[in-house]
Amino acid sequence: MNHLQKKDLQYIWHPCSQMKDYEDFPPIIIERGEGAYLYDINGKAYLDAVSSWWVNLFGHSNKRINKAVQKQVENLEHVIFANFSHQPAIGLAERIVNITPAGLNKVFFADNGSSAVEVALKLSFQYHQQTGKTQKTKFAAISDAYHGETLGALSVGDLDLYSKIFKPIMLNTYKAAGPDCYRCPYGKCRQDCNAECFEHMEQLISQKHKEICAVIIEPLIQGAAGMKIYPPIYLKKLKEMCSQYHVHFIADEIAVGFGRTGKMFACEYAGISPDIMCLSKGLTAGYMPLSLTLVTDEIYKAFYCEYTELKAFMHSHSYTGNPIACAIACESLNIFEEDNVLEKNKQKSKLIGDMAVKFAEKHPYVGEFRQLGMVGALELVENKKTKKAFDWTKRIGYNIYKIALEKGVLLRPLGNVIYFMPPYIVEEKDIEFMVNTAFESINQYFGR
Repeated sequence: MNHLQKKDLQYIWHPCSQMKDYEDFPPIIIERGEGAYLYDINGKAYLDAVSSWWVNLFGHSNKRINKAVQKQVENLEHVIFANFSHQPAIGLAERIVNITPAGLNKVFFADNGSSAVEVALKLSFQYHQQTGKTQKTKFAAISDAYHGETLGALSVGDLDLYSKIFKPIMLNTYKAAGPDCYRCPYGKCRQDCNAECFEHMEQLISQKHKEICAVIIEPLIQGAAGMKIYPPIYLKKLKEMCSQYHVHFIADEIAVGFGRTGKMFACEYAGISPDIMCLSKGLTAGYMPLSLTLVTDEIYKAFYCEYTELKAFMHSHSYTGNPIACAIACESLNIFEEDNVLEKNKQKSKLIGDMAVKFAEKHPYVGEFRQLGMVGALELVENKKTKKAFDWTKRIGYNIYKIALEKGVLLRPLGNVIYFMPPYIVEEKDIEFMVNTAFESINQYFGR
């Protein structure tokens, strides 16, 4: 262990970590990043196959974005966002409204994904309180949901790993069994089903709609649950029910937005417009914290009145609308437009899929390879025929992750799911290295 690792462990408490693990596996000290690679203080390279927690779109130390940062820093680093504004925020809001699903015409700025979800929940609740539906005080979500780790966001999530200990201080939220396409209880497949599993949410909304403010969902991919992918028809049915019963549809596109699924936003696959949309992560291409919560005019108007009516949305963050972050987001959108990113990603996505399927089909411990756009996931199982999961205490994904790091690929797992979510600037050789290393690491762990 070098002196920086020792100092790190002396002072720092790392996120989503059992710090005792660091005794045997100390933190890797990264010195710089370039393109799809990170370099530690010893010069060793690591392919960032998870986009540094799903945020990096166009590579580390991207020259175009670096210039945008430098230019903005020389003009304005930050300004209070109440009663003040600036061109980067105005430009970003206009462009986001123009590319998101129709009807989302107002943009509220915050700092990160969890904050965007908190804003969405509070807006929905306050809207109903101010429009005469005061009995609507609860939220609904699906099983295995993840929406962040602040208390409101945790409350609408459904992963005990993150939330179980906090349940006594969380909101009481309705949960409906959601899609589980790999282990579908209806014997269907996601490619051609009619989302029969929607019956659980349909029953919940039918029975409890008078109490429900909103349903929040991760469109098409449940990220933290293991990149669980489900079909667009589920979203269509959910939108129809929400509209029928005056329940807000909140689309949490924090992880899946900005091209991850192959379209700019996952909701596009279903042809729907949510009432509220949360955006973050890829918004600033991995450079700085920023999030947006978009709402319809109808929601906005419920807050627009004389000051003395006390209907304003009294929510703020110190760094709301940070000009540097906004300038980065604008330049990221420029790259999307000028470099034809979504079209180029189609070939990269196909290469990832072709390679992974070839390996997965004949591997005894890979139960399924699933993919949507630039997101692919390998689910490791003890028995491929019965789909029996490995005992979580064996930490199989974590041990494979450590092997892959030795080989130079960052593949941080989700339980027993190894996934690919690389930056869009990966080249063919990088994809081959990523997929080959993943399977080499899996085979090494299982002694094959």
